[in-house]
Amino acid sequence: MSLRVCPSSLFYLRPLHLFTSSAKFPFYPSLRREFRLVPSRSSSSSSFRLMDSSAASSPTPVTASETDSLGEETQSQTDEGDKIKRKLEEFNWDHSFVKELPGDPRSDVISRKVFHACYSKVSPSVQVDDPQLVSWSDSVADLLNLDPKEFERPDFPLLLTGVKPLPGAVPYAQCYGGHQFGRWAGQLGDGRAITLGEVLNSKGERWELQLKGCSIREFLCSEAMHCLGIPTTRALCLLTTGQGVIRDMFYDGNAKEEPGAIVCRVSQSFLRFGSYQIHASRGEEDLEIVGKLADYAIRHHFPCIEKSMNRSDGLSFKTGDDDDDSVLDLTSNKYAAWVVEVAERTATLFARWQGVGFTHGVLNTDNMSILGQTIDYGPFGFLDAFDPSYTPNTTDLPGRRYCFANQPDIGLWNIAQFAEALAAAQLINEKEANYAMERYGDKFMDEYEAIMTKKLGLSKYNKEMISKLLNNMAVDKVDYTNFFRLLSNVKANPSTSDDELLNPLKAALLDIGKERKEEWIKWVRGYIQEVSGGDTSDEERKARMDSVNPKYILRNYLCQSAIDAAEQGDFSEVNNLLRLMKRPYEEQPGMEKYAGLPPAWAYRPGVCMLSCSS
Repeated sequence: MSLRVCPSSLFYLRPLHLFTSSAKFPFYPSLRREFRLVPSRSSSSSSFRLMDSSAASSPTPVTASETDSLGEETQSQTDEGDKIKRKLEEFNWDHSFVKELPGDPRSDVISRKVFHACYSKVSPSVQVDDPQLVSWSDSVADLLNLDPKEFERPDFPLLLTGVKPLPGAVPYAQCYGGHQFGRWAGQLGDGRAITLGEVLNSKGERWELQLKGCSIREFLCSEAMHCLGIPTTRALCLLTTGQGVIRDMFYDGNAKEEPGAIVCRVSQSFLRFGSYQIHASRGEEDLEIVGKLADYAIRHHFPCIEKSMNRSDGLSFKTGDDDDDSVLDLTSNKYAAWVVEVAERTATLFARWQGVGFTHGVLNTDNMSILGQTIDYGPFGFLDAFDPSYTPNTTDLPGRRYCFANQPDIGLWNIAQFAEALAAAQLINEKEANYAMERYGDKFMDEYEAIMTKKLGLSKYNKEMISKLLNNMAVDKVDYTNFFRLLSNVKANPSTSDDELLNPLKAALLDIGKERKEEWIKWVRGYIQEVSGGDTSDEERKARMDSVNPKYILRNYLCQSAIDAAEQGDFSEVNNLLRLMKRPYEEQPGMEKYAGLPPAWAYRPGVCMLSCSS
């Protein structure tokens, strides 16, 4: 069976609409939709298209527990296994990926299509000239039980750039494809990334180590996102190669040389939607691999799904229209339960991005993790002046497909492509694919509403209040992060005069005229009325709001400042930012400058926007 998505059915989950200077900024964060794959009327083939119809929310199925690497950087570790510290040579390698999945029989390193295989064995071949260790993450080292003294080894830069073989590693490049900017791009695969293998730590957790050509931005952001509490791949260390890399920011022929760097990134798995798409796209001969990859992922990364298949009680949901008595039983098909779990994790991830104002600039299906993690930090950006149409990718400028407002809908579109690959291999059927997309929509809205309610310190979701706030912020280009942080300083005192009402927010509400000031006063009056009705004190509300509204985010201009210094051989700012981002929700005396409004130069291309090659 083949499934396809009708583009006209997109853009119903968007919590923010694209704005124009004259628009009245409609906002529909509580809009729910049921997305279904139904037979296409425009074709006599067995293809399907994505449709929407209003429907009630269904209960959330019991699925696998999250395997993301959330947690506090300072969390105490009392397990006896945490005391184990290993040298690089003592890693407990497992290599399940190469043991259990079909590999490429060829070993020659040339650009070519790889058929009937999930990977090609290949050693890192980066050119280096006196590689140097720039920075590392102690918490990631702890995940691997890596002795911190290993970072002091003279040969550490050689081992972690791939120049010197890491004992026990079995390097390979994964084969995958993907949709890029909505168009099928065929085989892509790991180009700048080489997996060394999987390490089992003392707790039995599986961590895949991968070397990837990268920038300082990628190293810093993966760790910053983790400390914000957002599922993400991690970064063990950043090293320079001593060699230059040519990049053309705008693809206009004006390329420049930048210092080359390599990151050792870490995740439970680097499987992505495109890992399944590439084999589904190649016809009958490779469809079996889709099933093998699905079995592998469920066995190693979603074990609770297989356990749920043995439960005596079923997990069933009515599907279709009111006059359709069809029933979907997720416990009868582990692949259906799995795609629902992937959809829900993805929805949670996108909702969390929206909460902190993060925009992923390259949401191609090859950059979508099956674990619901942020992966492949190319161009990215945190919102400064609030603009729902903001995209951090210069390549995306013509259509702004991946702009901040569009991201939830793109997540759904990508889930549809993933479901299509599984359906092509006959692992799931039409109703199961439909239900996965429905669950994406419901889960996203549930998570988004909960996040925004907490950001405002409300007792319950208030659609009208949040809609008006974001509309006001868009009109006046208010700094997204600073505003929500300052909002916790507003006292729930209805007798506050108009002259004093906006004082707690004045650092964010700059250069607003009389008319706009009146709009803000009106909104704050309503906000005070909303938060003054409960038993929560101003102090308690502030503490709760500050725990979910970061003071420090990895703004693009901060990255650029660190990069500029690094190009002159000074890596101190890289490490300053790494330390700063470990505690994004805390007040850090002496670091206030990192929370200030960006300078004017922060909005120029090359800082607030980069290309796919960055």
